[in-house]
Amino acid sequence: MRKSAEWMSIADERILEFLSENDSGSPTSMSKNEFVRFSRPHIHERCQKLERHGLIRFLGNGVYVLTDEGQQYLDGDLDAAELESDNEE
Repeated sequence: MRKSAEWMSIADERILEFLSENDSGSPTSMSKNEFVRFSRPHIHERCQKLERHGLIRFLGNGVYVLTDEGQQYLDGDLDAAELESDNEE
């Protein structure tokens, strides 16, 4: 069972799952996926939050990848509530 944090949304789950299955992705490519079903601007915003908490990493050119912590979260081995943001929100 995954242990989410108060700051997380269902979009975050879909983004992390997409990146796990596809190795990388951009908000544009995710918004075109029938499983993700959120707008590109919303996905972009959520990706920034996920990156601040260390679950994904920005590679440049709009592309994100899942971090080891992100995979641990998906596997149920990491409690996202214990993650700290790398900057104040």
